[in-house]
Amino acid sequence: MMGYYKEPEITAEVITPDGWFRTGDLGVLSADGFLSIRGRNKNVILGSGGENIFPEDIESLINNFDHVVESLVVEENGGLVALVHFNKEEIEQRYNDIYDKVSDYSDRKIEELKAELQIYINKQVSKYARLNKVIYKPTPFEKTATQKIKRFLY
Repeated sequence: MMGYYKEPEITAEVITPDGWFRTGDLGVLSADGFLSIRGRNKNVILGSGGENIFPEDIESLINNFDHVVESLVVEENGGLVALVHFNKEEIEQRYNDIYDKVSDYSDRKIEELKAELQIYINKQVSKYARLNKVIYKPTPFEKTATQKIKRFLY
């Protein structure tokens, strides 16, 4: 790519003097020489002690938790907060036979899942990457045309 059309300032920000394009991706080379993408430069959260926290790593753990559809980790007041969208229909279906008032129970179950999730994640991450809070998001996150969460909105 030669640059952005009639945008020399933006072009200068993303193309190095020797012609390389800065994607904003952050990677790590393994001892075997394999490159793994850790996340995006603009998504890195700076911890209180100067640590780089990659929210995508924590989100990957969260998304493997039972009943979680999608998640987003953000910085709030110096701490990490996980915004989590649980599959409420799945929770209601799973406990439908056991409880009469499913919606009341599913709300209580979501509160339990939030607490379990925070404990589960905090056991697996470094001290500086622990979650201070888990917030239930009842609706799916707003996404781009390529189905990526619009982080800047949250």
